[in-house]
Amino acid sequence: MEKMYPNLFSPAKINGLELKNRICKAPQSSGMNNKDGTVSERAIRYYRDQAAGGAAMIIVEYAYVDDIASKSAHCHLGISSDEHIPGLAWLAENIREMGAVPAIQIEHCGRQKFLGTQPIKAPSAIPWPTLYQNHGDQAIPQELTIPEIKEIVKCFGDAALRAKTAGFELVEIHGAHGYLLTNFFSPTTNHRTDMYGGSLENRSRIYFEILEDIRKKVGPDFPVTIRLSGTDYEPDGFPIEDTIWLAKELEKRGLDAIDVSGGDHHTMIHQVSPMSINVCHNVWAAEAIRKEVSIPVMASGSITLPEYAEDIISEGKGDFVVLGRPLWADPEWPKKAEEGRPEDICPCIRCNEGCLQRTFFNYKAVTCAVNPLISREGELKITPADVKKKVAVVGGGAAGMEAARVAKLRGHDVTIFEAQNRMGGLLNEASAPEFKADIRPFQKYLETQVEKLAIPVVHKKAEPADLAEFDAVICATGSLPVKPRVSGADNANAMNALEAINNMDKVGKKVVVVGGGLVGTETALDLAEQGHDVTVVEMLPQIMNDVAATDFISYSERIAKIGMKVVTDTRLEEVTDKGIVVSNKKKGEYEIEADTVILALGFKSCQCLYNALKDDGKEVYLVGDAVHPGKIFDAIHTGYRAGLKV
Repeated sequence: MEKMYPNLFSPAKINGLELKNRICKAPQSSGMNNKDGTVSERAIRYYRDQAAGGAAMIIVEYAYVDDIASKSAHCHLGISSDEHIPGLAWLAENIREMGAVPAIQIEHCGRQKFLGTQPIKAPSAIPWPTLYQNHGDQAIPQELTIPEIKEIVKCFGDAALRAKTAGFELVEIHGAHGYLLTNFFSPTTNHRTDMYGGSLENRSRIYFEILEDIRKKVGPDFPVTIRLSGTDYEPDGFPIEDTIWLAKELEKRGLDAIDVSGGDHHTMIHQVSPMSINVCHNVWAAEAIRKEVSIPVMASGSITLPEYAEDIISEGKGDFVVLGRPLWADPEWPKKAEEGRPEDICPCIRCNEGCLQRTFFNYKAVTCAVNPLISREGELKITPADVKKKVAVVGGGAAGMEAARVAKLRGHDVTIFEAQNRMGGLLNEASAPEFKADIRPFQKYLETQVEKLAIPVVHKKAEPADLAEFDAVICATGSLPVKPRVSGADNANAMNALEAINNMDKVGKKVVVVGGGLVGTETALDLAEQGHDVTVVEMLPQIMNDVAATDFISYSERIAKIGMKVVTDTRLEEVTDKGIVVSNKKKGEYEIEADTVILALGFKSCQCLYNALKDDGKEVYLVGDAVHPGKIFDAIHTGYRAGLKV
């Protein structure tokens, strides 16, 4: 049968190592290993699931190469000692058993030491700004001496040999993302005046020395690759032309392939791009490098859907694609694409809530907003229900559809009640701005699963009487916008954010948005980018207090570029026919003129049905915004767990 993605699922080689398709799992820190860097059983379960999904090669997360200053994060994987080899061998064997080639990335964190503990070593005493903000002078790196550099080079070579000994079939040098090697390569972080600083060749020297040391220890036939940032996106950093030069020099010295990414932790939106940044964000850099080298090039960066990956391979922009977050959202992404079932892929929405915001930044193992199983492999599996029940799910939003999907897969007889004439709930409004378009394929995925599982949908508001025949009810009744208790809130020129999103033609030219949270900011930004004159009013000292870090950076840049007005520390007092009256400590009361007033002051959970059913003794569960107004992460995780419990 003809394949839907023939180029993506064609075999290819890296220095004699044959890969069954062009898909590689990106090396991403998981926070799942033991404190001493040894492999944990939890990490084994995680990587077995990743390897079983159909990717040709799993590049295991970065492993630190020495016990001095290369460890970056909590529960970071180690390869600094022979004591790590037994666990690494266990890991490599498990990946191979599940049908994928085991590879591993080796690294030194340089100035990007999340742990914030000394010693922090770098080419120059220039701290990572975020770390300095959090830890002060303790975050200032110690400038490496030449003997220390030589020892680090040796440690990389020793680590590569350990990887080979453990049974990994490829080793990747981490030379990207603001870690040690890019600290040398980038003029932003390298102010040295010796043989490791100044000229492009000097700033590249450590790359050459590491590759040479690795080659001596693993031999010419063992595949060695490197991950490079096409650019660090720093104003005074390195451009793509410098990276192309480096790639060509590394090829001359025996490198086997180049894995191209972008950015550093200071420019995080280019490294782990949110949905407000274009998809396939760093593929342009892979394409530019591929034109200049003859060894394989691996493209990465928000390649969320199979059609994007197929185009990259077919158009010669890369020889392989490297998928990170998409394989967290759905480890079976490759398998489903190869089987011609892209509609069954749960797509990454690039919200960065599970993988960064709520987990890694808070010293927890990673998870995923749309896949609650990540880091819980073997614990939250969908298994047949002991007793089959007739289950009603009230609400067809994200939480309701996920709960219905899981309950149906467990064997229950499920019916969804949805009061509106469309499914999706607040996903419809959340995905309306073009910079939130990644949500649309996810909503389509959920609706498709409901259809494929033949779950009937009754479009009516469910009352207790409608639910009498059901054994259990899952209330996904959502939330409603909060209306402020101020004069004029019901005026004709006032509307809530949801009304504005659904009736853009009724929004005037001059707009004031009251409330600078996630919904208010996104509504205001969408209107401003469509040409409206927008002012955001927020009672707190800053807007976007509930926004993920990467969205905060991206939205801040967009707001500055478009010149959208933001007023903080200011309280709404009244809505008038001419706009609003506000007050703050410095200016007292004053008026802001507007044609349309959009009220985005949060949401209140709808729990009336749940409370009534509970009082009647019904088996009932509460999910999504009905528990507490939240995000897609909360909807999917609560919905999934309810589907398991019922």
